Amino acid sequence: METRYVLHYAPDNASLVIRLALEALDLPYETVLVDRAARAQKSDAYRALNPNGLIPALKTPDGPIFETAAILLWLADRHGHLAPAPDGPDRARFLSYLFFLSNTLHAALRITFYPDQYIGHDSAAQTRLRAHLQGEISRHLDMVETEAAKGHGWLCGASPSAVDLYLACLLRWARLYPQPHGGNGWFSLPNWPQLHAMATRLDQSKPALAAIKAEGLGPTPFSAPQLATPPEGSAT
Repeated sequence: METRYVLHYAPDNASLVIRLALEALDLPYETVLVDRAARAQKSDAYRALNPNGLIPALKTPDGPIFETAAILLWLADRHGHLAPAPDGPDRARFLSYLFFLSNTLHAALRITFYPDQYIGHDSAAQTRLRAHLQGEISRHLDMVETEAAKGHGWLCGASPSAVDLYLACLLRWARLYPQPHGGNGWFSLPNWPQLHAMATRLDQSKPALAAIKAEGLGPTPFSAPQLATPPEGSAT
């Protein structure tokens, strides 16, 4: 009997990373929309899956998992793909960058998207915070670009890894948000050639094509993203 997974998702949210991983692993799965407009992620039923009330959550035969990096690592290890083997020489470096993306880069982006949750509604303070974080994010991407240039198979290699899938989504969101109509003047993906090349390759991959169809991401979701027009639900 095939393993079945259920991905609780919202379009163009962090669940996109997990959808890409499930598709890359060619695993059967189902999806359940988390209606952000109705704040379904804060409901008691959803918090039984993810106590933090954040998206995504993945139901597995071993129970639900939350936190994007944890789900990625669990899937990669369970199915033997998307990450170096636990006893491989590249494992330590891979883990460092996987959790750097989760704990540092993704966290910084989240604050730029939702500054009011951290410093209140003072618009001038929000502008200063965003400007500071944009500089930090650029430096983070410089670090990842330098590491990618070393030729690791698990970072911007010929076949996407769990790190690449996560990174591509972060690059997408850095380009699109928080501007209400898309477009951030400070962010230009070609400034990071290794990351740009990875995103361009991923655009036409099987996982990306499935995500484009399911979530309305447009033809170049990672290298030149546009705001999602999903067939169901809302990205915000």
